[in-house]
Amino acid sequence: MNTSQQFIVNPSQKLQGTLHVPGDKSISHRAIMLGALAEGTTQINGFLEGEDTKATLQAFENMGVSIDRPDQKQVTLHGVGLQGLHAPDRPLDLGNSGTSMRLLSGLMAGQAFSVEMGGDIYLSRRPMRRVTDPLTTMGAQIETSEKGMPPLKIKGGQRLQGINYTMPIASAQVKSCLLLAGLYAQGTTCAIEPSVTRDHTERMLRGFGYAVKKEGQRICLQGGGKLQATTIDVPADISSAAFFMVGASIAQGSDLLLEHVGINPTRTGIINILRQMGADISLHNQRDVGFEPVADIQIRASHLHGIDIPKEQVPLAIDEFPVLFIAAACAEGKTVLTGAKELRVKESDRISVMAEGLQTLGIEAIPTPEGMVIHGGQLKGGVINSHGDHRIAMAFTIASLCAKETIIIDDCANVATSFPNFVNLAQTAGIDIQLKNSFSR
Repeated sequence: MNTSQQFIVNPSQKLQGTLHVPGDKSISHRAIMLGALAEGTTQINGFLEGEDTKATLQAFENMGVSIDRPDQKQVTLHGVGLQGLHAPDRPLDLGNSGTSMRLLSGLMAGQAFSVEMGGDIYLSRRPMRRVTDPLTTMGAQIETSEKGMPPLKIKGGQRLQGINYTMPIASAQVKSCLLLAGLYAQGTTCAIEPSVTRDHTERMLRGFGYAVKKEGQRICLQGGGKLQATTIDVPADISSAAFFMVGASIAQGSDLLLEHVGINPTRTGIINILRQMGADISLHNQRDVGFEPVADIQIRASHLHGIDIPKEQVPLAIDEFPVLFIAAACAEGKTVLTGAKELRVKESDRISVMAEGLQTLGIEAIPTPEGMVIHGGQLKGGVINSHGDHRIAMAFTIASLCAKETIIIDDCANVATSFPNFVNLAQTAGIDIQLKNSFSR
């Protein structure tokens, strides 16, 4: 039996109060992977209990790692060491998680056993050659569909060799995949980025006692080392906080505090861009927790204006553009995004889907090959197809804060992949949202 979810969102007034959004998804994924391969017992605090991260947990359980399942956002992993995984007795089902598949591709390429990895219909449409091509250069043997998409079949027992790889696109997933494969490779593996991307993998590897060198845009490690167990404190996810940051900025009278949010400088594009648009955002109680900087973020309503989004900010906000498009739609004037073709190969084609949805709500939104031009205006109501993309569904929920009429959003079940309590938290903050479930065989 399949469950379909629909959000029904009525025009709302303002956001207020104090919220704590779920733990960072990117950090939660990496903590599972490195904790499973470390020597000793790793404890993860603040773990995101979303469908994507649960898929990563299940994958390592299927490969013989003993894991104390999430309890009060805490997970304990009994690491098996870099050579301690066992062949799973079935293909690894990674659900909707592109992060799981791309990062695990690097780890699985170095194993003595063969493995197959698949996922749901949405993951099966996502491009994987960006990781399989450099892994093949390292000596891996990987089969994909004819179009380079999942499922992936990775042959075990291959001798990997470190490489210097100049990445054609800025992608933290590709960089992380190569570094994780480099743990098993002979010699040195280096990824050279065209521009800065999130650096959670490098930070966490160092936290587990593994040396990573960075010189400019070149990030390198030597194969053959060990990971030592540690304790990981996962901050609240800035990508999840982004929805409420935009919401409080566009809803007049709002004053919202988001607690304990990760402000890693490779992830703060959302803050930088909103501030350039005129947002009133301030950081309080800045501190380091574990390997990551965090802060409490206060957002007060402001009058946003359109901007040309600086290209150097694009990789630092790549996951936040769906809700930034909502900010642009509610701003005065024109906002222009370029250099973001990566948005076309996320869980959906986020440029086309967001443009289509904004047009439905009466906004002039013109998609381009690598971005969009949005003319701010008055949003009306309408029915939006999220195409199963969690960030699309949540972004159009936020649009209700400057819409005249009800917005209905279809195909919202995948919101649970990254933000399992989104509806309840949105209601707590002041959004008039209802969840409608329907069932089919």
